[in-house]
Amino acid sequence: MMNDRPTTTSHSARTVRRSLTLRAAAHEFLRHPSPWMIATVFVATLAARFAVGDWQLTDAMVPVVIAAMFPLIEWIIHVTVLHWRPRHLGPLTIDSELARKHREHHVDPRDIPLIFIPPKSLLLTIVALVAIALLAFPRTGLGLTFLLTITTLGLLYEWTHYLIHTDYKPQHALYRAIWRNHRHHHYKNEHYWFTVTTSGTADRVLGTAPDPATTPTSPTARNLHAD
Repeated sequence: MMNDRPTTTSHSARTVRRSLTLRAAAHEFLRHPSPWMIATVFVATLAARFAVGDWQLTDAMVPVVIAAMFPLIEWIIHVTVLHWRPRHLGPLTIDSELARKHREHHVDPRDIPLIFIPPKSLLLTIVALVAIALLAFPRTGLGLTFLLTITTLGLLYEWTHYLIHTDYKPQHALYRAIWRNHRHHHYKNEHYWFTVTTSGTADRVLGTAPDPATTPTSPTARNLHAD
């Protein structure tokens, strides 16, 4: 059984969190920097995209392809970047901020600031994505369409991931499945269920969506790489 109650929170605080509404969740979401950073890029890119014009069929294809690939992208990033084991190269330790913060996130999945992408890492990611949008596509307009798609999915990721870790209760079957999938990752076994915004997609294809009833509870779900 998954136990996600905080260990050092007062009874009154737990009561407030258990009765969390979607509106209250959104209010808290907007208090953190990453949604605003991503939204700023989205708005600027949207304005630039309409200013450039030059709409073609490929502008409709890019969002479809990226959206279809997004569960796989989530899976790869989660496994290879967020669950990165620190490596030592002589006196140097190779360990990114994203990996360090993700380990902290597993220690306390209810710590709200740790749910979000760290601003420094997000800024570097945004710079890289803007460079890709401007340099890797045959048309400026197509690159901007790519960037619009990525920022839209980025906002979806941040909102979904945040909401899963709050006490907002799932109201619909689709979100309930996504909610359950990610909470299994945190409270059941960190070696499975790596997608966040979908359930039964990339995990099922890549063999990381076992039956929770027959999957052993991992002793290191809260302390990654402690084995």
